Amino acid sequence: MSTLDRASRWSQGLDTTCVLCKNAADTRSHLFFECDYSAQIWEFIAKGILRDSYTVIWSEILAILLDEKREKMSLFCIRYAFQEVLYAVWRERNKLMHGDKLLPLPVIKRMIDKGIRNKISLMRMKGIKGMEKLMQFWFLTRM
Repeated sequence: MSTLDRASRWSQGLDTTCVLCKNAADTRSHLFFECDYSAQIWEFIAKGILRDSYTVIWSEILAILLDEKREKMSLFCIRYAFQEVLYAVWRERNKLMHGDKLLPLPVIKRMIDKGIRNKISLMRMKGIKGMEKLMQFWFLTRM
């Protein structure tokens, strides 16, 4: 991903400060999910799935995403949640960089949750084996 720390290699003098929080350099690890802004979104979506293994550390998140020993529904939910949150944070960051305004955090959180529920509904309609109780699992992670 073209974070500002990478872009600064091609464009000398580029301000690499995170446009979302203005507290650190815009690196992959910071943007996903050490940044205060993105961390709030990630926590809202992922903490219920990950419980005790919840983290904002990029390498630890990747290890979780690659853990084939994890229960199938949990693994699907965390992988899809990761994808949804990554896209939403990236989109909001780019909007801000190009002069647009951020959506309020509650709106982004609801959009991501709804996107995940829509994907689960689609999987249920397609009759994907082993995912019959996926929506129930998702709602349990929201408590």
